[in-house]
Amino acid sequence: MRHIAAYLLLQIGGNASPSAGDVQKVLSAVGIEADDDRLEKLISELEGKDINALIAEGSAKLSSVPSGGAVAAAAPSAGGAAPAAAVEEEKKEEKKEEKEESDDDMGFGLFD
Repeated sequence: MRHIAAYLLLQIGGNASPSAGDVQKVLSAVGIEADDDRLEKLISELEGKDINALIAEGSAKLSSVPSGGAVAAAAPSAGGAAPAAAVEEEKKEEKKEEKEESDDDMGFGLFD
């Protein structure tokens, strides 16, 4: 990730075709050591390609990937009363916390 970030920074800075040495200079400027194998693979994969076209192509592919949203309902355990008791306990704890929070202002507000 650090290699592609440095590569993209160089592209934004006006270097249309950053070399491995350019990327290493950017990374070393912020104290990060470059992994030569990964860097060479990145440079060889991106050589001669338009980075904007690659980003657009990747975005199009990602738009077709489902991104969660649907949560499976948990199966009830052996005892039906156990979840209800847990909910009641949580409510009691929340009420306790609310009471404690109201005492925290110590008589003055945030903007007084």
